[in-house]
Order: sequence, then structure tokens, then C-alpha cells
Amino acid sequence: MDEKTKPEAKLSTEAYKGVRDFYPEDMAIQNYIFDTWKKVSKDAGFVEYSASILEPAELYRAKSGEELVNEQMFTFTDKGDREVALRPEMTPSFARMVAAKRKSLKFPLKWFSIPNLFRYERPQRGRKREHWQLNCDIVGIADLNADAEIISLAYKIMKAFGAKNEEFQICINDRVLLNEKFNSPELIKLLDRKEKMEPAEFSQKWMEISGKEYDDNIEPNETIKELLNKLESEGVKNVIFAPTVTRGFDYYTGMVFEVFDTHPDNKRSLFGGGRYDNLLEIFGVEPVPTVGFGMGDITMRDFLETHSLPTCEK
Repeated sequence: MDEKTKPEAKLSTEAYKGVRDFYPEDMAIQNYIFDTWKKVSKDAGFVEYSASILEPAELYRAKSGEELVNEQMFTFTDKGDREVALRPEMTPSFARMVAAKRKSLKFPLKWFSIPNLFRYERPQRGRKREHWQLNCDIVGIADLNADAEIISLAYKIMKAFGAKNEEFQICINDRVLLNEKFNSPELIKLLDRKEKMEPAEFSQKWMEISGKEYDDNIEPNETIKELLNKLESEGVKNVIFAPTVTRGFDYYTGMVFEVFDTHPDNKRSLFGGGRYDNLLEIFGVEPVPTVGFGMGDITMRDFLETHSLPTCEK
């Protein structure tokens, strides 16, 4: 058989590794998740915004963290010789938008968005290379009322999906407390990985960095105590102080939290967030106090299916 008559290779019907096709039945579940997110957010007084999936890569180099920037970003050089990234998270875009119109915006702001995000990481349960994420942020309130409001919103969203209190747990910590206790960004990043490491490996690395054994006797500070009391008074009772919760991003400055699934078949972090008061500084403008969270569609769907909760409108 000569070259002219050789049959052409057939294209694969597989999607790109780590992304999903949404057939009608999948789209119905996705729409249910999005609709629930939007309804609860709007009912809480949040308004919707959006932005392009394309951003200058330098936007993420300032504060997002080395792992995200060096290992997980999809980047390319465009025809104008600019380094461009497919958006790996929404917070820097959100901060850029607020900084751009800071003088004309009326604070406080309560904004939400459901962006499409891209990260080059190993596909596994709960993680893909593309996902959608609900982002909710409160801008312009520096006190604990905003921290309590954003956690309460996360709680209301979980309840709107039919989750019972015993099926998820909200774990909170304070980056101020961690900085005072350890005074080492390297140790805090190691602490963030503690639950994913073998105890012996964690202890060894901790000793290598700090020169002493890890002390797990960490008491909540007054900020955490006040926040716990405030949340309990508002009916959010499945919240605890968790000294190993740090959140991986470098821009967090205060309270941080994560929501965990308690089911033994899916015992993992579902989503989280916290306070980041200094992010606008990277744009050369005066910072504005901000607190928010991001909730992914993949972990949300896994949670619903694990607990046999509805995945579409009844």
C-alpha cells in the first residue's frame, strides 16, 4: 500500500485529559448546582459579576503561591509576545476588577461569580484540570461580622442542597495566630499538607525546618473564640477550631476556613476561603478589607452523590 492509499488515522473520541463532556443528564446536574448557588447567593444580597478566562500570567505570580504558579498554570505566549494564563482561580481577577474601579464603587460590595477555572494537576476524585467554582466575596468590612456572614452563607448553601449538620463540618483558623505561633511561611505551608502526609514524614520535615518537634498544643485566640460564639448564635453549630487549617494561598491575612465532608467514603475538604485584606496592594492602590470563599462543582457533586442527596430539581 503506497502513501496515497494508506488510510488516515482516526481521531480519538476521548476528551482532553482531566476535562469533562456534559451530556444532557450531566448538564441537568450542573444546572441544578449552579441554580442553587445563584439562588442562595442572591437571596443573601450578593450580585453577580464575571471576567475573561484569559489573564496576564504575572497576575498570579505576586500572591497566589509557588505550587499554583510553577506547577499548575496553563500558560502560553500570544502573538504579541505576552505570557497569558488560563485563569486558575478567580480571586486575583476579582481583585483586579475592584482595584480598577475602586474610586467609583460603593462599598461594601457583596459579589459572586461562577467562573470556569483551569489547573494542570493530576486528575483524581474531586479534582480535574477544568472545573467551575462559586466565588463569593464581601469587600469593605474589616470586622468579624463579615467573616461570620461569609461562613454563614457557605453554611446556607450546604443546607440548601439538603445537607444535615452531621454530614459536614466547618473548620476555622486564623493566619494571624499561625504567624505568631510559628513565624515561618515554610512551616505554615508544611502544616497545610499535614493531613495528607504520613506522621513520621511530617515530623521529620518539621524538625528539619524548625529544629524542634511539632507542638500541636495550639489554643484559639480571641478572634476565633468570638467568631465561634457569633456563628453559634446565628445557628451555625457544626463549626470548630482546627489548628492545621491554613489554606495554601499566600494572600490570606486573617481568618481561614474549610468545609469538610464527614462521610467515611468521601472524607475530604470540599471547599474553603478566608480573609485577604492586602491583595489590592499588588495593583498599587490602598488595600480594602475582603473576605470570601470558593466552592467547586466537582466536590459539590461528589458530596451530593455520596450522601444520596438530590442532584436535580424535584
